[in-house]
Amino acid sequence: MPIDVYESAESPPCRLVRLAAAALGVELNLKKISLADLEHVTPEYLKMNPQHTIPTIDDNGFIMCESRAIITYLANQYGKDDSLYPKDPKKRALVDQRLYFDACTLYKASLDYYYPIFIYKAPKDSTKYVAIGTALSFLEKFLEGQDYVAGKTMTLADLAIVVSVSTLEVFSYDLSKYKNVIRWFTRIKSEAPNYEDNDLGAKALKQWSEDMMKN
Repeated sequence: MPIDVYESAESPPCRLVRLAAAALGVELNLKKISLADLEHVTPEYLKMNPQHTIPTIDDNGFIMCESRAIITYLANQYGKDDSLYPKDPKKRALVDQRLYFDACTLYKASLDYYYPIFIYKAPKDSTKYVAIGTALSFLEKFLEGQDYVAGKTMTLADLAIVVSVSTLEVFSYDLSKYKNVIRWFTRIKSEAPNYEDNDLGAKALKQWSEDMMKN
């Protein structure tokens, strides 16, 4: 039975849930939520998710929000094996650390810099821009001599981080000096199931940002 997911295709966290579900073989019933139309603050949605964020899943009455919590739940509940989210405590801890790094450092740096510009027409903040480079430098170090960000095979951490890096790519951030990141990025693009869906979502985000700047 498909899992209901309330989402928007261009949203990076929503793209992560789609990417992880594809890798896990989990079928989703996509329910479009328009933030512009305030569909995320209706009484019905707030009852389900008081944080009024996307994505939110409804798995036969089990409600969950926060994309990285969602994907680890999906892996625990529906993973055919533990390759994407290892059961070994040390291997899992490394995946978790990279997921937290993405949420709290890499994706956050991108969000902090770009979204005020697009939504509020804020001036470019050089300090916030530098934070993106700092985060990418950490990622570059993580990938020294490694094909994946958290172990010897692709995991949920690769899927989370590839969404963040692909978002920087469509915003024309210059990744050229991060050789390990570019090598890894090319690999994950080719190995992640249904990566094309993430690519389409990233391009939709780019279009949204351009439309916002015109208004």
